[in-house]
Amino acid sequence: MTDLASMPLADRSESHAARRAALGCMIALAVVLGIGRFAFTPLLPLMLSGGMLDLRHGGWLASSNYAGYFVGAATCAALRVEHARMVRAGLVLTVLLTLAMSVTSTFWIWAVVRFAAGVVSAWTFVFASQWGLRRLATLNANAWGGVIYTGPGFGIAGTGLLAGAVAGYGASVGWAGFAAIAAVLTALVWRVFVVPPAVPPRDVPLNSTAPAAVQRTNVAPPATTSGSYTEVAPASHRTDAFWLVVLYGIPGFGYIITATFLPVIARHALPPGSAWPDLFWPMLGVALIVGALCAARLPSHWENRTLLAGCYVLQAAGIALGIVWPTAGGFALGSVLIGLPFTAITLFAMREARRLHGDRAAGLMGYATAAYGLGQIVGPLVAAPIAERTGSFSPALWLAAGALMLGAVGLVAVVLAAQRRR
Repeated sequence: MTDLASMPLADRSESHAARRAALGCMIALAVVLGIGRFAFTPLLPLMLSGGMLDLRHGGWLASSNYAGYFVGAATCAALRVEHARMVRAGLVLTVLLTLAMSVTSTFWIWAVVRFAAGVVSAWTFVFASQWGLRRLATLNANAWGGVIYTGPGFGIAGTGLLAGAVAGYGASVGWAGFAAIAAVLTALVWRVFVVPPAVPPRDVPLNSTAPAAVQRTNVAPPATTSGSYTEVAPASHRTDAFWLVVLYGIPGFGYIITATFLPVIARHALPPGSAWPDLFWPMLGVALIVGALCAARLPSHWENRTLLAGCYVLQAAGIALGIVWPTAGGFALGSVLIGLPFTAITLFAMREARRLHGDRAAGLMGYATAAYGLGQIVGPLVAAPIAERTGSFSPALWLAAGALMLGAVGLVAVVLAAQRRR
């Protein structure tokens, strides 16, 4: 570690700014994804055991959230909102929507709330990613990018552990508690996402020396290299951008069945009364944190799509382990293998989007996230009916593992095709 006391004042200021931006984005993603989206997973067993819904309706609620995520991601490119303002709005809305789950037991209201939470989480994820990665690139601190994507891991681990602690009080108390935690975290990072003052476009000549962030609203950025990102004109690499969107959708389907039903699957497989089912989801969250930090330390010149392919294979292996070795050890190791590449996949995909479109990458990020969201919608809709009909999640899980392997092959093929073009 560099001794901050020995660094020049300007360098220390930039280091502090990078750390503050990364940690702020990390906490924002912990709120909108770890709580706003994935708190449903550890609370689902409580909702089922309390008679609040059955497995099929649980699948519909999950898909409602993922449908909202798809709609939110698909509309990101059309939004003309300053990034920091969107992040702030998303945090506040996540608190309110999480609280709403605790004050009603009407299924259709739950479905609407979960849909809205999905929309908000997609918007906030894309705009926080773009804001954070651009800020770190400006500060020449791209290595902090991995910290941003540990946020969902902290949220998943925290909600998993807390859900076990409130099991005796019911799901409504769990939702209210998570809303309170989200509110505290939102207040903690509120000042990180500062909304810059508006500058009238007519006062900024295109050839002026105004800040680049202002000029980028008027003209497309030239091809430049910033840290580990190569900024290029948005019209370039259309084939690569198309395949990034298509193949990034596959892990959405691949992981979501496990991510939605892991505690339920483990409870069915392990002896009654086992304490292990409540621990697998937090294990996945901790592995996610480790994976995101390790992914950020990989050499920046490594091919993002090849790294994505490796992540797909790891998740496929983790899913298969829970099927062929349905014990505490199998589920634990499987949770780790699914969690390690969980947000590393997002980091590599968002880095690839910035490589292709630079500071105009929010649209491509949104389309890729929409494809991911589409895969998530399909997952629970496929898994829940199969599980009810066969009494097992195994057929749906094998389908998910096979899709991930197919996606890995597709990514390798795209890389080889790009090398031949060059």
